[in-house]
Amino acid sequence: MSTSIKTVVFRPDLALGVELTTVRRLLNTHAPALLTPVRAGFYQLIWVQRGQAVHTVDFHRIPLEPGSWLFVGPGRVHTFDLTADYKGQLLLFTDTFFARSETDARFLRTSSLFQELRDVPVVLVGAEAPDLAALFTQVATELTHAPDPYQPVVLQNSVHNLLLLAERARRQQGYRPLERGPDLTYTLRFRDLVEQQFQTVRAVRRYAAQLNVSEKRLAQATANTLGKRPKEVIDERVTLEAKRLLVHTRATSKEIGFALGFAEPTNFVKYFRRQTSWTPSEFRALHAA
Repeated sequence: MSTSIKTVVFRPDLALGVELTTVRRLLNTHAPALLTPVRAGFYQLIWVQRGQAVHTVDFHRIPLEPGSWLFVGPGRVHTFDLTADYKGQLLLFTDTFFARSETDARFLRTSSLFQELRDVPVVLVGAEAPDLAALFTQVATELTHAPDPYQPVVLQNSVHNLLLLAERARRQQGYRPLERGPDLTYTLRFRDLVEQQFQTVRAVRRYAAQLNVSEKRLAQATANTLGKRPKEVIDERVTLEAKRLLVHTRATSKEIGFALGFAEPTNFVKYFRRQTSWTPSEFRALHAA
């Protein structure tokens, strides 16, 4: 039985790594595939223009109303609302498209729009609507032009400006950004390592060693940045993956436990219950109802 969730890759025929489409077109052409939650290997920006919908991102139900902008980063398990009657557009792009320099890559890694450190996906309502709409139009217009050496840069600049305006709008709506500095840098590097190794490494000391810092210094960084201990960050990531696999695959609890590095099934059951107050079977049944 598979203990993995399908990952959707960006369309290989779109060499630029960016696509602008509509919700209606997506649902009309890919509705059967969208019935099953998947991970996307790219960035998603959904703009709801008319009607209402409820998207689900990693067990968060996200109500979207007219004028909403939803930002979903790579790797998250995202489900579209197939029952709602709504109109909107989607901007999809890859790391390769956007990160033309180390500065661009750093912007994406630290952007509050796609930042998973605070877990809940970002939704902006009525944020800089005319300006963001104009940038959507710029991208759409540029994509109708014949390819030339300028096109990738023009498109990346338009998307970058769109994200900058959205960042500004989020701050105007009361968001307090994480303070830049060594604590944030260590936390981001720690998060990246956890994402790569959570299935096999759960000891804080091993992550601290890879970062060349003491466990105490790492704990200070995550406490100042997130208000959490490093062990909490690790446990939350392991638990999220367990929840995903329990709900979105048919793998047994035993198979999921092995996939997440638990040698004994009973250890996984105890761990999951300690983290969630549910047994794996109870959690699966709850979300199957």
